[in-house]
Amino acid sequence: VQLQASGGGLVQAGGSLRLSCAASGRNTHTSALAWFRQGLGKEREFVATISWRDRKTYYADSVKGRFSISRDTAKNTWSLQMNSLKPEDTAVYYCAAGPDLTTDLRPYVYWGQGTLVTVSS
Repeated sequence: VQLQASGGGLVQAGGSLRLSCAASGRNTHTSALAWFRQGLGKEREFVATISWRDRKTYYADSVKGRFSISRDTAKNTWSLQMNSLKPEDTAVYYCAAGPDLTTDLRPYVYWGQGTLVTVSS
C-alpha cells in the first residue's frame, strides 16, 4: 500500500487547511487511518485516527474541537480538516494506515511522505 499526502501550505493563525491522503495498492492492515505530525526538533505525535469500518474517531487533546478526520471508502482516501489553526500546529503532517485503531504510532504499517503545514502568527 502506498500513501500520498497532500494539502499542506502556509496559513495565518485562525485559518483553515484540509489535508488529504490517498491510498493505492492492495488494502491489507488498513483498518485504522490516521494523521500524525512532527514539529521541528520534536518527536512525531498523534493527531487523529478513524476506523475504516465504523468511523470511530480519536483525537489528540490539543486538536479536539478544531480538527476533524473523515474517510471516503469509495475513493480510498481520508482527510483532516483543520480549523482555527495556531502557530503551534506548525509541523510536517503524515498520514498513516494500520491494523488497529490506536493513538500509538508503532502499529501503523504504512506511512505517507508528509506534507508541511506552516501557521504564521
